[in-house]
Amino acid sequence: MHASCDVPSRIEDYALIGDCQTAALVSSSGSIDWFCLPRFDSAACFASLLGQPEHGRWVIAPEGGARHVTRTYRDGTLVLDTTFECDGGTVVLTDFMPLRERVPHLVRIVRGKRGTVRMKTELVIRFDYGSIVPWVRREGKDLIAIAGPDSLRIQSDVPLRGENFTTVGEFDLHEGQEVALSATWHESHVKCPDRIHEHALLKATERDWGAWSSRCSYEGPWREQVMRSLVTLKALTHSRTGGIIAAPTTSLPERIGGVRNWDYRFAWVRDATFTLLALVENGYVDEAVAWREWLLRACAGDPAEMQILYGVDGRRRVDEQEVSWLPGYEKSHPVRIGNA
Repeated sequence: MHASCDVPSRIEDYALIGDCQTAALVSSSGSIDWFCLPRFDSAACFASLLGQPEHGRWVIAPEGGARHVTRTYRDGTLVLDTTFECDGGTVVLTDFMPLRERVPHLVRIVRGKRGTVRMKTELVIRFDYGSIVPWVRREGKDLIAIAGPDSLRIQSDVPLRGENFTTVGEFDLHEGQEVALSATWHESHVKCPDRIHEHALLKATERDWGAWSSRCSYEGPWREQVMRSLVTLKALTHSRTGGIIAAPTTSLPERIGGVRNWDYRFAWVRDATFTLLALVENGYVDEAVAWREWLLRACAGDPAEMQILYGVDGRRRVDEQEVSWLPGYEKSHPVRIGNA
């Protein structure tokens, strides 16, 4: 039986999805345990990676667990397929974020591959790193969650209901059947964007990533692994600012139980140089041009005052604070926001 999704997975068991402005981590048990909106360095609305389920997550998984789980990315993309093999059948969960035009979308499509599988979904929205329980209301077929400046619209092909400040649902998935769910973020004071068509966005996301991957000039050995690394590096670039972050997470410990838990959602000048070297040597020059423009803006003023790191938009002040309500990954605390 596959491991429970009631506790955070091993760090190496998380997969990355993103839209080149933010990113989410998906566990092998079908739980999204880390997701910051609308930007890499924004507050997380799913933060159970650094705490407990009540700090925010989104589970879609077989109700009785799975005998075997495999995961693959579709070639040259950040579209993630997780296959659950169960006693009664097999289902495939597809997670992705379309490359952003206006607002971020998180899309989850689950497809019956064999037999019939009883599925469950559990959505715990907690804005501001797990500290704020939003107001949730129905609006037509959708759910709208609002707290402060943040709002999430949840679309679902299956009925959802509220239980103990959590949105839950169960459904049977038959061979050949597909069910789509999605979350769209927008500023709470503006009109909610139009509803999305998840399957059309999947095709567009594969097309957009495929176009980017086709520019790769590398033809040597281990091309598949090189391409996967390049896609990951691209996912850490910010498409609007040109900044490149070191990692999409904060406070994952260098050693379990230790205190060297840093926030890496910022742009280090040195680290970004190595990323750009890998990209440029394999045919990706546009990212280097965008980063150069970012660097000129970030370092404007006295060159002698250049910092080792900046915000993804080039800001200099990245004050550090500790988040007391999150216990940390496997109780590795403190949890830090910002980097001093």
